Amino acid sequence: MSGLDLAPLWLTFRLAATTTLLLLLLGLPLAAWLAHSRSRLRPLVDTLVAMPLVLPPSVLGFYLLLVLSPANAPGAWLREAFGVNLVFSFAGLVIGSVLFSLPFMVQPVAAALSGLPPSLREAAWTMGKSRLSTLLRVELPCVRPALVAGVVMSFAHTVGEFGLVLMIGGNIPGVTRVASIAVYNEVEALNYPAAHAYAAILCAFSFAVVLLVNLLRRRAERIA
Repeated sequence: MSGLDLAPLWLTFRLAATTTLLLLLLGLPLAAWLAHSRSRLRPLVDTLVAMPLVLPPSVLGFYLLLVLSPANAPGAWLREAFGVNLVFSFAGLVIGSVLFSLPFMVQPVAAALSGLPPSLREAAWTMGKSRLSTLLRVELPCVRPALVAGVVMSFAHTVGEFGLVLMIGGNIPGVTRVASIAVYNEVEALNYPAAHAYAAILCAFSFAVVLLVNLLRRRAERIA
């Protein structure tokens, strides 16, 4: 461990933390909409949110690579208008990670919110609370275990990404080389001690995440 390059681990947790924060900002309103909306578009949006659960990460990474590449219209516009190149960059990894981890934040929270009695929201509205205030101060505290599980699973899922990261970010030291890519590199170089060190850290983290989620689930069952 003394000679282990810690940069991929630091980059991995930085990516996971940034992704999780953005998922909180974007995913919670979406989860609330899916839980309460009667729009005809709801099944379509729900399907799009859930697609990363079955879609190979490399497929999503491939299409993001095409969309964000300066060789195509969206990527070229970003480069000309803002001087931003999202391909093979940390920002590109964040965008891909947000899309790929979206269901892990949205689905558990939406399921928990849909299980709350409608009278809870209606009572908050009659007291003058806005929809946003009702969501933040009334509904989310009632589904805290699901919210914590969504945060933990989103963070952990981002840590374990490989195909999408490799496709859209490549393997640039200090920029896009996360821990999962570092394991692959060390195995290719036949440096098994370093690969084992990275893999052991990720295994320990995965075990801790699954244990935490199981404890939260059991606590929620006892409360129910």
